[in-house]
Amino acid sequence: MNSQKFNFFLSKLSNKPLLVLDTNNTLDKFIEIDLSVKNKELLNFDTYSSKEWENYITSYLKRRNSVIAFGGYLEKRNLYDRSDYFKNSIENDQRNIHLGIDLWCVANTKVLAVLDGVVHSFKNNNNYGDYGPTIILKHAFSGQEFYTLYGHLSMCSINKLTIGKEILQGDTIGYLGDSKVNGDYAPHLHFQIIRDVAHNFGDYPGVSSKNNIEKFKMNCPDPNLLLKLKN
Repeated sequence: MNSQKFNFFLSKLSNKPLLVLDTNNTLDKFIEIDLSVKNKELLNFDTYSSKEWENYITSYLKRRNSVIAFGGYLEKRNLYDRSDYFKNSIENDQRNIHLGIDLWCVANTKVLAVLDGVVHSFKNNNNYGDYGPTIILKHAFSGQEFYTLYGHLSMCSINKLTIGKEILQGDTIGYLGDSKVNGDYAPHLHFQIIRDVAHNFGDYPGVSSKNNIEKFKMNCPDPNLLLKLKN
């Protein structure tokens, strides 16, 4: 199935928005946020500081009477510059194009399985600026297999998890971690769809370089096809 047909397949798995966070809030409490290089507000604070990021997100939500800020698919960001994990001296090889959707809200928010599946793998990706505790679920519908990744979780989310465990849509699979465990970010969920995880285990690139973006776009469709947070 080519990527266009696969994207259509994903979009038709549900006519309604699929939940990935348990917040007891309707969609009017979600607000889109721009964390790209175009956002001049990001020049007004120390983007190396997770605490200042958290203050910015909290203020952004309060000003807009919202609870969750979301966005970031294929967004070019500067926030990864602080981490050697993403750096490259060649500009087009710098990993700064985001491949998932981020949902920013308070730590310990319940993270839900977006669809029925099984636990493919999990891992604590504890590099500075990385995912921290991460879960990958495997899904199969109408003969199509794909994966969803949930990053920046709490340690308790993976402590007693087992590979192959059956998961139902809406099950609580973990909780959002704080900056001490989530790669030193303000609390948020990185949610990503992956067609083929290949040899990856508990991890998959969530940020691409310009040189590799076309390959990753084919393998990582827009998560909004499932979440339907905007038209």
